[in-house]
Amino acid sequence: MKPREAFLSTERKARERSISNTRIDKGDRMKRNAWALKIMISVVLAVVLDFAPGTAAEPEKEKAAVSAATHWLALVDGGQYAESWSAAAAFFQEAVTESQWMQSLQSARAPLGKVVSRKMVRKSYHTTLPGAPDGEYVVIQFQTSYENKKSAVETVTPMVDPDGVWRVSGYYIR
Repeated sequence: MKPREAFLSTERKARERSISNTRIDKGDRMKRNAWALKIMISVVLAVVLDFAPGTAAEPEKEKAAVSAATHWLALVDGGQYAESWSAAAAFFQEAVTESQWMQSLQSARAPLGKVVSRKMVRKSYHTTLPGAPDGEYVVIQFQTSYENKKSAVETVTPMVDPDGVWRVSGYYIR
């Protein structure tokens, strides 16, 4: 092989590797962007829910939803992130994979430390929520204090799953 041909051959291989790496980088970027979009939708949904009026109070349904939220939060508080994903609503599990959920909680919740106190401050029953299928939801807000963050608001949204059981479909810390 002549030196010029060898140079062109080496250059062509390098360009092909670069194109291949670019495709992988684009795929990774697309996955990260999709995950970021899901998080942004959750944040927007939580903000909208802060100001959305609820429908008429449904005391028994609200009581069941609060119970489901409290049990689910106990899993999260105990660092049982995989179990909290498994105990979440089907709608939640379809939106976020178990590994994504665990990664999110590791980065967002773990640094806050243990829960020092938590008090429910608001709950409202809804049959429609932006970006979610029609159904039965209770948006619950807790004033929470952690070891490393003295004041936070947790928004937990249980919904009635297709099997009739209340399960958490959304969680947000502000």
